[in-house]
Amino acid sequence: MLAVDDIELNREMIQIILGSSADTVVIQAGNGREALDILRQEPVVDIVLLDLEMPVMNGYETLERIKNDDRFRQIPVIVLTADSSEVTRTLAMGANDFMAKPYNPEELKLRVKNHVRSKKLNEMVRDMNSILQEEIDRKTSELQKALDFSRKAMFEISVRLGRAAEFRDTETGMHIRRISELSWKLAVLAGLDEQESGILRHAAPLHDVGKIGIPDRVLLKPGKLDADEFGLMKLHTVIGSKILSGAGEFPVISAGQIVAQQHHEKWDGSGYPHGLSGKDIHIFGRIVMVADIFDALTSIRPYKKAFSLEKAVEIMLEGRGEFFEPRLIDICPRQSASFCQHQGEIQRFRRREAVRNCRPRESGGRTVGGHGTIAPSLSCPGPPARSIRQATCSVAPDASTVSPRNSFRPRRSSCSPLTRTFPPVMSIFASPPEEAIPVALRKLSSFM
Repeated sequence: MLAVDDIELNREMIQIILGSSADTVVIQAGNGREALDILRQEPVVDIVLLDLEMPVMNGYETLERIKNDDRFRQIPVIVLTADSSEVTRTLAMGANDFMAKPYNPEELKLRVKNHVRSKKLNEMVRDMNSILQEEIDRKTSELQKALDFSRKAMFEISVRLGRAAEFRDTETGMHIRRISELSWKLAVLAGLDEQESGILRHAAPLHDVGKIGIPDRVLLKPGKLDADEFGLMKLHTVIGSKILSGAGEFPVISAGQIVAQQHHEKWDGSGYPHGLSGKDIHIFGRIVMVADIFDALTSIRPYKKAFSLEKAVEIMLEGRGEFFEPRLIDICPRQSASFCQHQGEIQRFRRREAVRNCRPRESGGRTVGGHGTIAPSLSCPGPPARSIRQATCSVAPDASTVSPRNSFRPRRSSCSPLTRTFPPVMSIFASPPEEAIPVALRKLSSFM
């Protein structure tokens, strides 16, 4: 404890009364300044016994400084003075107790003991709170890591489930990842909050999961489907919805059901399976519809080369208000810098995929399976196209390069010899130039 008094006799009396115990050390100070210096050097002081009338720095200023300093304010202060009229003032300044001189030694002992006990209990509570807070922070961090891992696992499951369906189709594994990233970016640009955008990012890969239930004779048929076959193809939306149904407690799976069911619904009501229109189509379905067709236009397919970003946007604008919600389509040119930057990131995935899956056959460009050169950008290589067919179709396939062994291996869909199956499809882009854009959009969507 710290005894602060300018009269040495008073300090010695405190030493005699309170210093007799083996676990008690009494430190003495002759004025407030000395007391503050001692507190700075001995931060473990448990209690201060303070006189008011002292030279250099009186007890009032000393009390004020102690209670205004974060290091000392928790130390209890008992004011000992001959002037009992100052009790209200000192208590208002933060003193913990007041005793008038002359005081009863036994009473002083008991008051000091009680205040020191209260201080120790407060310190124990504070330490326990600190320990508990550290434990809470640690557990929260572990839970956050587990939640992040769970979200990543859910995304990977969605991707792999989507890939399982597309393994029977002519798409690559990167297609579903591109749809995921494009849908997320479009959701952000459309104003969806972080949680909804994240859910859609993880749910979008499930958009074509229903194709797993479509017969090969329809799914892999070369050329245009007849009415009955197209009716079967439409069922992939219903099948996907049923596969993902009944998962209300899992937001990603529930969102995947919406996407699988509605990503072919069109803004004007001419889509399938239910002919929904306008805002009756869930925002997730509207967004994935845009992302799916945008990716189809800007991707290399066995029956076409990739459109440039500008041409893809131009084609999609033709479907504004018919295929797509106008607000979502208007985002493309208005937010072209942000959207195209993101598409550029996805393009790098596409290049790595091409390097992994393709075997170069000629110098001066990557020529694979007789399909023509894969350019290092999204636009078509070579001289300017004279027609929409030239802008979208690859070089005719070389039949000598086709082998049954790799005819339907989906991971080679953009560069293995699959075009044996697709020459009739190339004719969908053979319309006159003035009609080619809307026809291309309509026909392309019929093969998705």
